[in-house]
Amino acid sequence: MSDIQQAMTLLITAFDKYSGKEGDRDTLSKSELKELLENEFGQMLMKANDKAALDRIFNDLDKNKDNSVDFREFATLVCCLTQMCHEYFISKK
Repeated sequence: MSDIQQAMTLLITAFDKYSGKEGDRDTLSKSELKELLENEFGQMLMKANDKAALDRIFNDLDKNKDNSVDFREFATLVCCLTQMCHEYFISKK
């Protein structure tokens, strides 16, 4: 597999690792999202105990307001963070 194909596989695998622990296996509940953010993004994204930040992130991601985050909504987060990291590294050159 190419590097991008491997990255895509890793994103799907990471999402699946956390989704469905509390119901629908194709979505993340707020607590599943919190666990994913803590374990996969660490301090890059938020402090684990910051409930207001988690609520903000969850509400921003849940575009269709179904009280869960599907893979498309999760992918939006990953794309935005990747763009921010790219811009940061470009500015450091």
